[in-house]
Amino acid sequence: MPTDDLARFRRLCGQFRWLAVFMVCSVSAIMVLMFVVAPAVTLSRAASPADVGLIDLVEQVIWATPTPFYLYAVWAIGSAMGKVSKGRLIQPTLARALREVGIALGLGGLLSVFGITNISRLIGGSQGSFAYFDVAGMTLGMIGGALFLLGRVMDRAADIQTELDEMI
Repeated sequence: MPTDDLARFRRLCGQFRWLAVFMVCSVSAIMVLMFVVAPAVTLSRAASPADVGLIDLVEQVIWATPTPFYLYAVWAIGSAMGKVSKGRLIQPTLARALREVGIALGLGGLLSVFGITNISRLIGGSQGSFAYFDVAGMTLGMIGGALFLLGRVMDRAADIQTELDEMI
């Protein structure tokens, strides 16, 4: 890759890293406002704690539980892009990022499909089936599993390449 293209690629990676940081921080701040600040203000203004609707708040928090997993996936991608922008080798950085993103998306997808509805049923917040037919969650779970496996394949390929280099 020519030097100009490499410098441009690294600059774009650095910009993407800051975009990921902005996204994670802004969504996290919104979640804190929704689940900490707003309920605290509502509780302080309520005539009695029974007026607040604690079950509704807990159910909203349960429905938001996959979000930290997805935000971690974005953070892992941003971190990888930041490392590449600083000159780290792409292959080991990409392999680790694929594994981390895969695990985060897979867990978030599994939680979205199987965890949310069952936890909501346990607290009495909603009725429904044992698996919520969430196509987006299923897709993210499958993509997460595939990314994790691709990361392992890349690690194995690097190990084999190292062995071949030692033979020569």
